[in-house]
This record gives sequence, structure tokens and C-alpha cells, in this order.
Amino acid sequence: MPTKITEQPSPHRHLEKMSIEDITTRINQEDSTVPGAIKKVLPAINRLIAAVVDKLKAGGRLFYLGAGSGGRLSVLDAIELPTTYGIPKGQVNVILAGGLHRLIEAREEMEDNVDEGWRQLQQADVSEKDIVIGISASGTTPFVLGALQAAQAHGVTTGCIVSNPDTPIAVFADLPVEVITGPEFISGSTRMKCGTAQKLIFDMISTTTMIQLGRVEDNRMVNVTLINEKIIDRSVKMLMELASVDDYATAKKVLMEQGSVKKAADYLGRR
Repeated sequence: MPTKITEQPSPHRHLEKMSIEDITTRINQEDSTVPGAIKKVLPAINRLIAAVVDKLKAGGRLFYLGAGSGGRLSVLDAIELPTTYGIPKGQVNVILAGGLHRLIEAREEMEDNVDEGWRQLQQADVSEKDIVIGISASGTTPFVLGALQAAQAHGVTTGCIVSNPDTPIAVFADLPVEVITGPEFISGSTRMKCGTAQKLIFDMISTTTMIQLGRVEDNRMVNVTLINEKIIDRSVKMLMELASVDDYATAKKVLMEQGSVKKAADYLGRR
């Protein structure tokens, strides 16, 4: 296997001698290279998203599968979706090394368990209707590798997001995304540029998928869950614009009765 780019030494030396200004400037310079790295692999990202959309439209589920920083970042993405887009809980899921209930403990040792990921997927009754996306900056994480290999062998569509070329995990991904961000500012600290790239790609996958599933109209979150006063106020104003309602109290009453901006706008009739 080629040398892991993510493990190569940082080009920045003697960091302990730098000023705060020097450190933040150099980190910012490194971070600014990430969008360019993602741009190079947009076709691969688009193919992965198309597969996710097809699976979810057909009633399947998306499973992110990860360990370490990448796995935890996928949790942040997945937990937002039921509220932001009103999707059913369980449509987008995360299989995390150590389990979601141990999220804040950062149990990095669990990423070496080659069988645990597939065991958790089986517990979730993963099937050919679903899609599993493995997340691993190195492209070699045993937890992810073992689960993707087993999933593919059982006919489950697989994808991956990795930060090195020609990795074992990509071999077992039907739809690999290899976003090469280069050595980290702190050598080997893939929570930095690799993590930034993963977060941006998660945003692309989830947002594009939700739009394609009809959870967005124009540029509005018309299916947002009405969980607090800020969201309710935003939704009332959204409804007033969509349905040409002048009275705030009337719009709020209909919104709360119907349960979402989309349903309330349909009920009132749109302009």
C-alpha cells in the first residue's frame, strides 16, 4: 500500500516557537486548500449522492459507518436531519465504533475491532435496500473495513469517504470518494483538514439528498420540526409569505394545527 499522505510530516516546523498570529495564519492557509481538494472529487461525490437518493426514495436507509473524528462528525450531521427536514427518525443512521451511547468518551481503541461494525449493522437489520458509507481518513480503519467488506459481500451498496489514494476501504466501496487534503498542520492530526473535508461532504450529501427528496421548497425548510419558539416564529413568517397571509396570529394557529409549513401552506392555498 502507498505511503499514507495523512501520516506524512507537517510542512510546518517548530510550532512551539510560533506566535498565536503565526499559528492561526498557517492553520487558515491549510484550511483554505480543502474546498479545492473537494472540487476535484465532486463527480465521485455526485455519484454517491445519487445512490443515496435512489435508496431513500425506494424506502431504504442511509448508514454512516465510522470511528474517531469522522464518525463523530457524521453523528452531528445525522442528528440534525429529523428536525431540519422533518424526516422519520431512522432514515439516516450512524454506526459508531464504541456505540453512540459512548460518543463523548472517544473510545479510539474500538476502531481496531474488525467485526463490531458489521455486528451493529446486522442489529439494525441492514439489507440490500440500504446504503452504507464508511468514513476513514486513513482508509484502513479495521472497524470500517470489516463492516464494508461484509456489507458488500451481502449485496448492500457501499460507499466511502477517505483521505488517501488506493486504500483497502476504497476496494470494498462501490462508490468511493477519495478526497486528498495532504499532510496536516499537526502531523497525523486528521481531525483538522480531513475532518473539515468530511464535514463539508456530509453537508453536501445530506442537504442535496433532502432537496432531492422534496424536503425543501425554493430555499426554505418547509418541513422543519416545530420544536422551539425561534423555529416557530421563522415558520410563521415563512407561511405568511408562501400563503399571502397578513395576520401573524392566524398563520401561527394554522401552522400549529397542520404541523408544518408545507402542510399549512397547502391547507391555506399558495400564491
